[in-house]
Amino acid sequence: MNFAPLELDEQTAAFRDEVLAFLDEHLTDEVHEEEWRTGAGHNAQFHKALGARGWIVPTWSESEGGAGLTPFQEVILERELAARHVPTITKGTTRLVLSAVVEHASQRLKDEVLPGVASGDICFCLGYTEPDAGSDLAAARTRAVRDGDEWVIDGQKMFTTGAQNCQYAFLVTRTNPDAPKHKGITMFLCPLEGAEIQAVHTLGGERTNMVFFDGLRISDHYRLGEVDRGWSVLMGPLNAEHGMGDDRGPVIESRGGMYGGATVDAYAHAVEWARQPDVDGKRPIDDPGVRRRLARVALDLETMSLAPGPMGRIVSSENLIRSARDLIDLLGPAGVLSHDADGAVGGGWIEYSHRFAQGTAIYGGTTDVHRNIIAERMLGLPRSTPR
Repeated sequence: MNFAPLELDEQTAAFRDEVLAFLDEHLTDEVHEEEWRTGAGHNAQFHKALGARGWIVPTWSESEGGAGLTPFQEVILERELAARHVPTITKGTTRLVLSAVVEHASQRLKDEVLPGVASGDICFCLGYTEPDAGSDLAAARTRAVRDGDEWVIDGQKMFTTGAQNCQYAFLVTRTNPDAPKHKGITMFLCPLEGAEIQAVHTLGGERTNMVFFDGLRISDHYRLGEVDRGWSVLMGPLNAEHGMGDDRGPVIESRGGMYGGATVDAYAHAVEWARQPDVDGKRPIDDPGVRRRLARVALDLETMSLAPGPMGRIVSSENLIRSARDLIDLLGPAGVLSHDADGAVGGGWIEYSHRFAQGTAIYGGTTDVHRNIIAERMLGLPRSTPR
């Protein structure tokens, strides 16, 4: 691994400056305040501004709605978006689904949705989890029954983050209840018009959703891949979400790794707090114990920043939970003040980081699921349960 500082050539440095100027113009205080208030993970105006620059699918050609960026430029773009806490959860789910649409959708469906994805007018969410299925996607019970050229969909999805922002769901359905569970699944890019979306607000301040399908009728042209063989369609986006893609492209360290961006800011505010003298003129940072605890958080952040794939998923979540706990314990009452409270340290980042950390153990499949992925698919160990 090369730990040397990254030197940008003139063209790449100019592109980074372009990204920073774009963020200065479009990432307003109003965008951030909306995210603090709603936890939606998406701002429609900012998303469409990205689309106008071709930066939603930046490596696509300009004729396709992209910007013709190199993979390295795309990495720089995403790194700067993350560093400035742009709400991009819905952009992320849209990009996860996109590869399956490009590979498995009919030409008619591609023509219907891809230009809108590039412009920012169309977004996708993940219709995976169900109340009784948890992380076992193959146990889905949402039924899709064929009726001529249409499908009738009945069922419920849970934790469908971003559904309120999206026009389509990448939907896991059961089309053959008599087949082995991995072979009776069919995938759809299901229009959400007509589905019932109910908000669920998490401890971390994020909004996710329950989505109900009650006899929803959709055309067969929204089907992705073959009937009853949807598992192969699902695996591409699922592997990408788990960090198991065949080509991860160029990698630049992302401070805080998969989930630790909030803690990067929380740590910086904690250090600033520790440098301020109290009423007796003493600074917390002059205490060796305080310095040791801050150093441990800094080391956790470095580890989170460098760990890739499923390993990074586990390390990022577990280090984040520990570091957020340590910071809030170190600051005491000042650390538990929320964003809108008077006297909140760093505008509430300490308190928010602690709340957000708890949910990361289940995002994209639990950390235990990822341990199984590492054991079975990377280390070649026997399956944890019989087939």
